[in-house]
Amino acid sequence: MGFVSETGTDDLKERVEKALAQFLVDQRSVLTSIDPALSVVADTLESFVLKGGKRLRPAFAYWGYRGAGGEDSDEIIAAVASLELIQASALIHDDVMDASDTRRGEPSVHRRFEFIHTASGWDGDAKAFGTSAALLLGDFCLAWSDELLRRSGIDVDALMRARPVFDLMRTEVIAGQYLDVHAQATADSSLSRASTVARYKSAKYTVERPLLLGAALANARPALQAAYSNYGLPLGEAFQLRDDILGVFGDPSQTGKPAGDDLREGKRTYLIAAAFAAADDRTAEVLRQGLGNPDLDADGVTVLRDIIIRTGALARTEARIAYLTKESLRALDSVELANGAGEMLAELAHAATDRTL
Repeated sequence: MGFVSETGTDDLKERVEKALAQFLVDQRSVLTSIDPALSVVADTLESFVLKGGKRLRPAFAYWGYRGAGGEDSDEIIAAVASLELIQASALIHDDVMDASDTRRGEPSVHRRFEFIHTASGWDGDAKAFGTSAALLLGDFCLAWSDELLRRSGIDVDALMRARPVFDLMRTEVIAGQYLDVHAQATADSSLSRASTVARYKSAKYTVERPLLLGAALANARPALQAAYSNYGLPLGEAFQLRDDILGVFGDPSQTGKPAGDDLREGKRTYLIAAAFAAADDRTAEVLRQGLGNPDLDADGVTVLRDIIIRTGALARTEARIAYLTKESLRALDSVELANGAGEMLAELAHAATDRTL
């Protein structure tokens, strides 16, 4: 069993979603026993968590565990499924911070609750209510990630080995989110800052930390953990660079977000930093004026895209993705993995970087 790719038939994704669905049914019972008004919270979180998502993080954790000799079980599936709740929390909060209207082609969580407030004719400001509700739903997901890991049924020794990795991962992703908004606020467009943000906001918790979580659950030897880091860090950065490109050039029908949203939000990504690094003064000023403008129209998006292409920033970013992916795959050659995990991790590397959404 393994990761569901475009051509694969393995059932790991289905099993992860089944574990999440059962957990959310349990949480619905808890919420509605508190007050029936919380049923909309349960509805929204079930929809958000279960409808969409590549389930890459559980896949990396699972194959990190299997590669270290761990045996398959429903308990390990539940444990790695907890990573999807961290991801849900990050996405919900991210959409609030970016004032995003959509996620995966549907209204973002804060917009959903804004619409509910308006449609219900409630008192107060609908936008403020939507923001407050989304922050709390993100908090639910973060708290529940810990609960799902603890309730997964894995043995206590394995849980204690995994806790430091799990805790550090959550701290890193929140720190990365702060550094992201900090870079936007300070207009820091340096390549070094962009790389730091990418590493902590996405790269480490998408690949390296899930792998190391799986390794810890299986009590992997240090040499294998080092190999996982050597594979995971460059691949995680390549994953984020692909995200950066899709945020500017992606097809909305595939990404589920409006075209050029990252430009309107003023994201200081590696792609943007590379454009600034290569631009002359006049071109850099055009880029600076358009970046972060929430009213940037389709023509404005086209102008900024053209700058990114003409400066060579797009080609430079694509070349870096290719280089990082190659470095990642090379790390797999340095260690012997059990249970066919090497092949699956190679497939995951391509799934993470050769994608359109």
